[in-house]
Amino acid sequence: MTDGNGAGRGGLRTALGVVRSLGIYYLHRRRARMDAFYRAFLAPDDLAFDIGSHVGDRIGCFRRIGARVLAVEPQPLLVRTLRWLYGRDPAVRIEATAVGRESGRAQLRLNRANPTVSTLSTGFISAARDAQGWESQHWDGAIEVACTRLDDLIERHGMPRFVKIDVEGYEAEVLGGLTRPVDGLSFEFTTIQKDVGRRALEECSRLGYSRFNAVLGESYVFVHDVWVDAAAIGRWLDALPHAANSGDIYARRVD
Repeated sequence: MTDGNGAGRGGLRTALGVVRSLGIYYLHRRRARMDAFYRAFLAPDDLAFDIGSHVGDRIGCFRRIGARVLAVEPQPLLVRTLRWLYGRDPAVRIEATAVGRESGRAQLRLNRANPTVSTLSTGFISAARDAQGWESQHWDGAIEVACTRLDDLIERHGMPRFVKIDVEGYEAEVLGGLTRPVDGLSFEFTTIQKDVGRRALEECSRLGYSRFNAVLGESYVFVHDVWVDAAAIGRWLDALPHAANSGDIYARRVD
């Protein structure tokens, strides 16, 4: 067993996990549906932040729309993958960092076989430990990574039109580092940690977001025909069965 930087048997498992993710997330049949969905949030030359880029399928989508992208990812092998895929695109910037409530250093717990669920949240790992459907997931390594705030990223790169947040149980902490609301954002939720989704909704309300909708899994179809308030989307989240597993909540301001 080696450390999380990509050497030895641990590095081989991580590489195989990345290859698996590339096969899942870059299926061509997903592209048209994804692109049509995100055109409601982005237009050509808008700036998008992709927080927790993983293998970058959202980067590809945002670029096909014509938006500029800041991709943020702390896992070294995934950063190398993103640079291989998008490093020659001048409209894509890549930052090798985690994002949280405070800037500094943080411990990233690695799931080498499935890097998409590596996390800064020990609560996420605890929630997954005995949860149905999560039995095969194991966090078998850790590395120290840089951590920054959304406010700091805005200072360095400018105000985005849209921010996508997918950080495995750390979503409320990411939103806690934002004081200037953007036009729209999304954050992932899981049914094993509905409390994190609730805290993220509280952060959104603090920022002034008043209209919400949601997508289950990778469907790119809103669950509500009209946008609803925070209380309504919270009740919907509370009522979700465990089998729903995960999805994303979208937030918009109303001027």
